[in-house]
Amino acid sequence: MTDFTAARIAMVDCQIRPSDVTRYPIIKAMLTVPREEYLPSAAKAVAYMGEHVEIGTGRVCLDPRVLAKIIDALAIQPGDLVLDIGAGYGYSTAVVAMIAEAVVAIESDESFAETAVGTLQAQGVDNAIVETGPLEEGAAGHGPYDVVLMQGGAERLPNAIEEQLRPDGRIAMIEMSGAFGAVKLGVKGANGITWRRIFDATAPVLPGYAAEKAFVF
Repeated sequence: MTDFTAARIAMVDCQIRPSDVTRYPIIKAMLTVPREEYLPSAAKAVAYMGEHVEIGTGRVCLDPRVLAKIIDALAIQPGDLVLDIGAGYGYSTAVVAMIAEAVVAIESDESFAETAVGTLQAQGVDNAIVETGPLEEGAAGHGPYDVVLMQGGAERLPNAIEEQLRPDGRIAMIEMSGAFGAVKLGVKGANGITWRRIFDATAPVLPGYAAEKAFVF
């Protein structure tokens, strides 16, 4: 039987800390949230292998290192309201909920969303909600948001998401270009979002975040 507690500690010591993520709130969340509980039953054994874990329909639970580095770059604060796009089974939502004031998770797959709600409740996460709907539409009814992050790749940023980010708000996305990708951090100013590249990473493109195909005669 897998010792998930020991595996979680090893994940932090061998994957998270060596990736220069040292902020105590992130380390505490990664040590506390049981990733195995937020994965399909068949994937629990590989919960701490240090890679994306497939959860079905072309979707993944992000590599813990990638997630931790994104959260670190966003500098999430205790008073922040966070939009978690493509939350899947809810792992990222649970991690961020330990750091921020509140999290709104949006998930387009009804079965994923239902599972996430049940697991978050079972784990006592009381400052997060899960909305079901198109990922590209976000969750405007609860915004604007201080922070936006995505649990997958994106070839474009839908206008609705930019509009839901409050002025001076921060956003991170894994920008995909073919097989290549990079995490970019954006800050919303008067003239839109200013982006800078943070580190290389790839992930499957989320539904609604693929580049629009140009019409060709």
